Amino acid sequence: MSAFDSTKRHLGQGLYAHPLGVNCGAIGVAEGPKQTQVSDGRALDGLRRAVELGANLLDTADCYGAGHAERLLGRFLREHPDEKLLTSSKVGHVRGSAPHAYAGRHIHHQFQQTLENLYIEELDLYTLDSWDFGPQDRYLGGAIEQMRTLREVGAVRAIGMRGPYVPYGATPAERDACAARFLYLFRMIKPNIIWTRFNALTPVITLEGEDLFAFTARHGVGVILAAPLAHGLLTGRGPRNTTPSPGSAVRPAGARILTPEKATSVTAGMQPLRVHFGNEPGALTRLALLFCLQRADHCAAVVGFTSTAQLEENFGCLSGPALTATELQVIDTAFAQIRADIEHQPRRRVPQPART
Repeated sequence: MSAFDSTKRHLGQGLYAHPLGVNCGAIGVAEGPKQTQVSDGRALDGLRRAVELGANLLDTADCYGAGHAERLLGRFLREHPDEKLLTSSKVGHVRGSAPHAYAGRHIHHQFQQTLENLYIEELDLYTLDSWDFGPQDRYLGGAIEQMRTLREVGAVRAIGMRGPYVPYGATPAERDACAARFLYLFRMIKPNIIWTRFNALTPVITLEGEDLFAFTARHGVGVILAAPLAHGLLTGRGPRNTTPSPGSAVRPAGARILTPEKATSVTAGMQPLRVHFGNEPGALTRLALLFCLQRADHCAAVVGFTSTAQLEENFGCLSGPALTATELQVIDTAFAQIRADIEHQPRRRVPQPART
């Protein structure tokens, strides 16, 4: 059985990333049933440990913790000036006093603030994090122009856009609409990298007859996968609270969460995997991560954290053997059944926080 290949992967534009990076979405955001916030010290300890374990892709956004995540990451980068790290941030949710998050030169203004927060002079990846470009895509052309200008002057190495994603239990019509919207924006923006939520529960979306990985490979575009563990649900320990506190991370409009009934279906549906692969601590985490990372060699995943123990478990999953084709088929079959069960249960929408 061959070992998992943990060498750096080319995402495009000369950016090489370790297969597993860090998402800073939890920094500055309240977590848990009592809404306690992860301390800055613990967040910095986690970032240090992740880099020690090989991570070189650090992913954040201007809306994470209302800018706090960027500022804390900037503090970390100042402490490690000699580390060759890739910095990724996003724009598209923070409107401020502008009429729209993409209006006028707002992208430029947010970008300058991001550079100041991160204490850097250029950004490796800058992603358009929303598909909302105003009525009749009023601000799309201007957003594309600003992003390309940033790349042309060397302020940004790669342009990213949010990938196609529909919530758990989406209908076929919702999937088709998502695919059509993505393809339209993809052709207009011509991104270097796609940033998208993806895990074993993600509903399948077909793009020109291909899945996301075949489609991006054909177009020479890299992929960054977020939420590969479905916010902890795929670890077998149950999901952590992901409801954003006011002024922190912003959910995309129309996002849905699993009802308790659906979460129970997921837990029960993973029982065949426990039987087949064993129920040792971290076994399901390993399956979920490798299921994502073995989809293609032009993709990397980013994981969030609230403790160094989480990071050590996640990175430890890459030190063993790769999943075989037979094992991947077993996992795919189990989760295909889980997705089918979810689709036939009632859905509920997440209340949307007011946007800034």
